Amino acid sequence: MIEARGLTKRYGSKTAVDDVTFTVRPGQVTGFLGPNGAGKSTTMRMVVGLDRPTHGTVTVNGRPYAQHRSPLHEVGALLDAKAVHTGRSALHHLQAMAATHGIGAARVHEVIAMTGLESVARKRVGGFSLGMGQRLGIASALLGDPHTLLLDEPVNGLDPEGVLWVRTLVRHLAAEGRTVFLSSHLMSEMALTADHLVVVGRGRVVADAPVAEIIGRAGAVRVRVRTPQAGRLSQALARGGVEVTSTGPDTLEVSGTSAEEVGEAAAAAGVVLHELTPVARSLEDAYMSLTADEVEYHSTSGPALAPALTERS
Repeated sequence: MIEARGLTKRYGSKTAVDDVTFTVRPGQVTGFLGPNGAGKSTTMRMVVGLDRPTHGTVTVNGRPYAQHRSPLHEVGALLDAKAVHTGRSALHHLQAMAATHGIGAARVHEVIAMTGLESVARKRVGGFSLGMGQRLGIASALLGDPHTLLLDEPVNGLDPEGVLWVRTLVRHLAAEGRTVFLSSHLMSEMALTADHLVVVGRGRVVADAPVAEIIGRAGAVRVRVRTPQAGRLSQALARGGVEVTSTGPDTLEVSGTSAEEVGEAAAAAGVVLHELTPVARSLEDAYMSLTADEVEYHSTSGPALAPALTERS
């Protein structure tokens, strides 16, 4: 279990993490979401003692990370897959880590096989692709067979097979009763992987709830309707609580009522329907709604124009 209480981190006048409190419980996958600059990486670094809190506390399995006598057996962390000596092979990197905790060679080879690194285990890490570097980072996190996993963007650079493998792995680890805390920018993947979410913005917690509850906050199910009589159907649906938006010449998006009620209203008005589809809110919808006012770096709404290049004489 990971418990953060009033966790705060300041760098001069900049507050990166602002009075954050949350609990990551065993037996479930907890996702950690937030825009760039929201304080996710800083929070994860404080969990494993790489940054010292300005105020507040964070414990892993009941004590600060630095007080664990065998930290690799308690916490496995992937925070920066590039933090590896590039001149070493994957095998030598894992062997060096294992030696610090008396972990045997059998476990080293086990995690190499588990992460699909057998064919490159004796190659220098400096020549690894981003995806293979991620696999090595995950192997390092698993080396001590820890009770708690912290994985910062574990699917970054992985192909679809690798993404599915990570999803299956973390859900299996959680099912074994372990604590799994991971961040990702892939909303669709987080929706499939996580049971619970902690969402931060500008260093503060803006949501801490099960995935289904957070998606539910994004609003009711919408109904997409396609009909050559869109105007007529809009009039038939005009009543309190129902909102009808035109999204195309013959397409409407309706909220505040069900697909069944839309179909009944169309039948009563003699309107022909070519499509009637309930559209559930997604995790991305919920996330964008939660963090709309918490984004530190905003992009322009339109496409950016590349500056013209001029030849030098």
